[in-house]
Amino acid sequence: MKKIKQLAVVTLATLACSELHADEGMWLLPMIQKLNISTMQEMGFELSSEDIFSIDSCSLKDAVVIFGGGCTGEIVSDKGLIFTNHHCGYSSIQQLSSVEHNYLRDGFWAKSHEEELPVKGLSVKCLRKMEDVTCQMLDSVSDNMTEEEREQRMAYNMENIIAEYSSDNGYTVDVESYYEGNMFYVVAYEVFTDVRLVGTPPESIGKFGHDTDNWMWPRHTGDFSIFRVYTDREGKPAEYSVDNIPMKSKRFFPISLSGYKPGDFAMIIGFPGSTDRYLSSWGIEDRMNAMNDALIKVRGVKQNIWLEDMLADEKVNIQYASKYSSSTNYWKNSIGMNRGIKRLNVIGKKQQEEADFASWVKHDEARIKQYGNVLSDIKKIYTECSEYNKTYWFLLESFWRGVEIFRFAYDARAIEKMNEGELNGDVSLIKEYADSFYKDYNVSTDKKVFVAMLKYYHNTCGMTKYTFLTDKELAKYAGDYEAYVNKMFEKSIFTNVAKRKAFFEKPSVKELKKDAVYQTAKKIVSEISRLSDDIEKKSEGLDVVLRLYMKGVMEMNEGRKVLYPDANFTMRMTYGKVGGYNPIDAVRYNYFTTMAGVMEKEDSTNWEFVVSPELKAQYASGDYGAYADADGTMHVCFLTNNDITGGNSGSPVIDAKGRLLGLAFDGNWEAMSGDIIFEPELQRCINVDIRYVLFVIDKIGKASNIIAELQLEK
Repeated sequence: MKKIKQLAVVTLATLACSELHADEGMWLLPMIQKLNISTMQEMGFELSSEDIFSIDSCSLKDAVVIFGGGCTGEIVSDKGLIFTNHHCGYSSIQQLSSVEHNYLRDGFWAKSHEEELPVKGLSVKCLRKMEDVTCQMLDSVSDNMTEEEREQRMAYNMENIIAEYSSDNGYTVDVESYYEGNMFYVVAYEVFTDVRLVGTPPESIGKFGHDTDNWMWPRHTGDFSIFRVYTDREGKPAEYSVDNIPMKSKRFFPISLSGYKPGDFAMIIGFPGSTDRYLSSWGIEDRMNAMNDALIKVRGVKQNIWLEDMLADEKVNIQYASKYSSSTNYWKNSIGMNRGIKRLNVIGKKQQEEADFASWVKHDEARIKQYGNVLSDIKKIYTECSEYNKTYWFLLESFWRGVEIFRFAYDARAIEKMNEGELNGDVSLIKEYADSFYKDYNVSTDKKVFVAMLKYYHNTCGMTKYTFLTDKELAKYAGDYEAYVNKMFEKSIFTNVAKRKAFFEKPSVKELKKDAVYQTAKKIVSEISRLSDDIEKKSEGLDVVLRLYMKGVMEMNEGRKVLYPDANFTMRMTYGKVGGYNPIDAVRYNYFTTMAGVMEKEDSTNWEFVVSPELKAQYASGDYGAYADADGTMHVCFLTNNDITGGNSGSPVIDAKGRLLGLAFDGNWEAMSGDIIFEPELQRCINVDIRYVLFVIDKIGKASNIIAELQLEK
């Protein structure tokens, strides 16, 4: 126990004198004073560490929020106004859209508080506390414990910590693990659930370039949307009410109109979702061949079907716009990651790191005893799990994530338990969910996907023993999957409007149990669970050995190299500079784009590159108002070398004075392996210029009321 506690303390103490790279690292804010602030100030930062993060007083952290379930936003006024990315607000905009009021296509601008649109299910989280609780979590934990005993003790410790930090304040409290379980922080959030849409550009601006330009530079996307947080009259979180008032913000970002130049300081605060910077070479191979391969191949098939139907029907387009965008984002990310891993020899670099670790271990008897088998154990587990992991991801992507109706049907299992008295006959929740689900569901599209998934899975996946189809069914249909699907969908209560409505008016457990879609959904879940159990057995001990490996890596690097923890969707800070890059030999990318590039990309025959008449007219006039750069052009996007990943979308890009320069929204194609290894010469963060955001609000949206609410500084 003592040894583990001391490791965490000693490591942090020695990091302060270690080598720092300004561009690399997603830093925990409580570490800034010890590790980062002097370097940041040498780079031009004019504020103090307390200005960024303070437990006892208001700081920049209070102006950065978790937006929805997986993005970042920033507060930009004293009335709870929030900027985030258009793609972060996309599902909310889609939810509010209809054929009559197509806010995705046309945009939306509230000219008063009364016109702002409540978004059901949307929340904003504000970080209120973040403190190191490593010693508390590891209290009475020793190396002599079994893993089960260790987990039980830590669960007990966590329960006590959460109780302490959540008493009488209404906060949502979690204990988060860092460095593979070698360090722990408690995080407490205040959660606001009355969030309303204030403004969004049309997707011809907010998603200009769509999937073709996704992850690419040069970029010309006005990726922003605007929301507002409301509270009760005492300033506390509250469900939607007409009596609620705009949040009285503790801290908000002033906005810079000064622009930027190469070498200017740039800081980003946000909630990066997940990185694997300490993943082994065998782990990288598994990621490429299992998860990434499944996402690339299976989603490619599904998305082609979705897009064909979307382009043929406006209603289907609205129904599937958000789902398609979300799916393609990670599909293209997986393509880029596998490409980057190969092109940049990432596995070779990891193998060198492992060789260095092995060399360090063998020069000390104590190390040999503690770490001598670590690498061989990691290799053994990944090797034994390889085919099982691949099958798991193909099964999951093909049928659970691929065919929509099964996830909904499976949720109806609650009705099956009615006879056991668990629901007391109340099906209101499933009925409410049904209304939401079917609003954005098209039966014929899903049928096509199901047929395609059956063909692809049974023709591609090597471990076909994991299938929900019986030998009898396989023999009966002899590969005629379309006949199989047609029969299932024709008779099901979930794919027939009249049958569905009748069923939910008077649920019948008997009818549910014999429904083919429902039975298939249960079989799919059963197969995924069976496969998961098999993987769990084969990977037993992996968490233990990875924790031990991380502990050894931390020990090996004490005093010579800074080790920041992997991202886990907790608040982080990254700092660097504005600048371009060389993607390939003899090519130099500039650090910003302008509206001229929008017009150069325009293609009226391609839905991804349509430019609105309003934007073209504004460009022709050359009237950019106060938002023009000093060079007279209208900048659209710009580059920094900040270290970000998914979850950072919508994060504020902050200048040396603590003012908003733009919103981060993407990484670049050449460095898509960045979640695994940082590439300082190639890795860049793509940001929408805040001046372009203001220009669109003012000149296109005619929403001067929003502009008037902001604190603009030259």
